[in-house]
Amino acid sequence: MLAAFPTLLDVYEARRRIGPYITRTPLHHYPRLDRLIGTEVYVKHENHQSLGAFKIRGALNVVSQLTDEEKSMGVVCASTGNFGQGIAYAAGVFGVQATVVVPENANPEKCESMRSLGANLILHGDNFDDCRAHCGRLSKEEGYVYIHSADEPRLIPGVATYSLEIFEDLPDVDVIIVPIGGGSGACGACIVANSLNPDVRVIGVQAKSAPGAYLSWKEGEIVEAKMETMAEGLATTVGFELTQGIMRELMDDFVLVSEDEMVEAVGLYLENTHNLAEHAGASPLAAAIKIKDSLQGKKVALVLSGGNLSRDHLRQVVA
Repeated sequence: MLAAFPTLLDVYEARRRIGPYITRTPLHHYPRLDRLIGTEVYVKHENHQSLGAFKIRGALNVVSQLTDEEKSMGVVCASTGNFGQGIAYAAGVFGVQATVVVPENANPEKCESMRSLGANLILHGDNFDDCRAHCGRLSKEEGYVYIHSADEPRLIPGVATYSLEIFEDLPDVDVIIVPIGGGSGACGACIVANSLNPDVRVIGVQAKSAPGAYLSWKEGEIVEAKMETMAEGLATTVGFELTQGIMRELMDDFVLVSEDEMVEAVGLYLENTHNLAEHAGASPLAAAIKIKDSLQGKKVALVLSGGNLSRDHLRQVVA
């Protein structure tokens, strides 16, 4: 592993740092999912975080390490929702003013949550990449500290704490399947698995209609692609240098799933576990169904990364 990559020690230090502010989420076993996949399946419930998603872990780890001068400058980030909620919450904990730039069509429930947490919300552009560009401008013009949602080394150890919990609760896990937007969650799983048991396979999942990270991983260079997915947590057009470097070295496989497959997986979570999953959070289940033949005889952990499904999307799933 390259020296610049976060280490398992960084993950333990992050857990000490963020532990008072997060939920140690459960890893539940569902026999109905076993029958569906044909093997032993466990679900890591990051939808049980207080903000309904895993992003709070990385956000707390970054904001907690800002200098006093940086805190006084305020922070800015781009988000489709969950990362912005995490930054808004962390900023509130550590007395920092947060500005979050979201697409103009962002999930209204997530936007209201960010405002309630005290963030200054700016609606800008059509997609996440428009928001990133605007954050760069605001950082230069207003002096904010820009916290990138992927190319920020301090994010990964915080996010990796959920993978550490998976290994503690299921030491003989064979496969971890994790959704990929920017890639911090997959990188965290890779670093923990590589350190504790390199035989554990880490499989990433992205939307077929937003395959920028997948293509960047496959081609070995940053690739820009279409972005037409409804899965907010997977809605990126490109891969990012830091996370791609880790995933190329350590991740075992990468699966693309369709919009219909994610919608079906949201419904299956509702029916079989009585849990609400957003499309990105349900994508590992969609991937497990797709590759179930290769999972037989394995203990599989699915990362349900978030449950912040909009009312409109929930109506579509129920319909």
